[in-house]
Amino acid sequence: MTPVVTPDLLDRVRDRLARSSDLPTPARVAAAIRAESGTVLGDADLLDALRLLQTELTGTGPLEPLLADPQVADVLVTGPRAVWVDRGRGLERTPVGFPDEAAVRRLAQRLALAAGRRLDDAQPWVDGQLPGPGDSFAIRLHAVLAPIAHGGTCLSLRVLRPATHDLAALVRTGAIGAEAARLLDRIVAARLAFLVVGSTGAGKTTLLAGLLGRVDPAERIICVEDAAELAPQHPHVVRLIARPANVEGVGTVSVRDLVRQALRMRPDRIVIGEVRGPEVVDLLTALNTGHDGGAGTVHANSPHEVAARLEALAALGGMDRAALHSQLAAAVQVVLHVHRRPDGSRALREIGVLTRSGSGTVEIVPGWRADGGPVPAAGRLVELLARADR
Repeated sequence: MTPVVTPDLLDRVRDRLARSSDLPTPARVAAAIRAESGTVLGDADLLDALRLLQTELTGTGPLEPLLADPQVADVLVTGPRAVWVDRGRGLERTPVGFPDEAAVRRLAQRLALAAGRRLDDAQPWVDGQLPGPGDSFAIRLHAVLAPIAHGGTCLSLRVLRPATHDLAALVRTGAIGAEAARLLDRIVAARLAFLVVGSTGAGKTTLLAGLLGRVDPAERIICVEDAAELAPQHPHVVRLIARPANVEGVGTVSVRDLVRQALRMRPDRIVIGEVRGPEVVDLLTALNTGHDGGAGTVHANSPHEVAARLEALAALGGMDRAALHSQLAAAVQVVLHVHRRPDGSRALREIGVLTRSGSGTVEIVPGWRADGGPVPAAGRLVELLARADR
């Protein structure tokens, strides 16, 4: 017996729904199925078609259960039968799959549209952001279509769950030792400006959120982010989230725009979720004009790379190397380096102190180390904390 719900019928329904600007609600999908079938479908056939299409047309399709797993940080698709996840233990292949390459492409294009982006042969890659289920978290989307992606459409989804851990929780999990926790508490209380540095997935945002939770409840924190990740346990936090351009290429609100707005919002502390562009110029300017205790995260594999990384970002904002080092030395006092252990756990490795070299450039010298190694700037760190206590 010829099946009523054929691939051709499903393709026609997809085309009909794609031509409509309305959201593909179950009622609209069912109406489209009936309209394209040309016959009266039985309840069982209609439900089968509806189930198949709802999987493709709403949410993230077959990837939905993976993204809902609280342990999953990344979901990567490299082919219809190649879906991988990262739960903090490295990449693991999953049994989840797609019918064919066309299904992966359709999902990538639909997610791009939901993120306000265009993805087609003329624009074969996309970078955007999607809300998670119930807006409980956000999803950073990246996709590349074939043939640019040799072998088929590649889809990368990074789960951006709000960082809500407090300092005590980080101590309990072993991410921070008791001695380091006491030092961090004093750094926050002393209103020293700090940067949290580390590689991708090292726990920079988690540590930053934990430290912001230790800020005096009477202080007002303005958090500026590219994606809504920071959710510190603090009674007075204002969160400003950047906005990308829409499909027409307009409507951009940059992190740099928001830093400038934050300066006018009576902040006690200004925090940038991740410094990744010319906004570093505005942040350093703010920290040098009376806004002590600011913070941010910077992608760097070690403290020694921080200055070079900031030089490159400052150049985008028109600040030269000498000016960057001068502003940085006056604005930021300490750097907190977090890393990811081989077993996937995350930990604070080093507290570095910013010092000026004889040539005028900034160097980051260890003031505390988790491995008990040499800490030539330990005295300088004690001095900074003591000066703030007076």
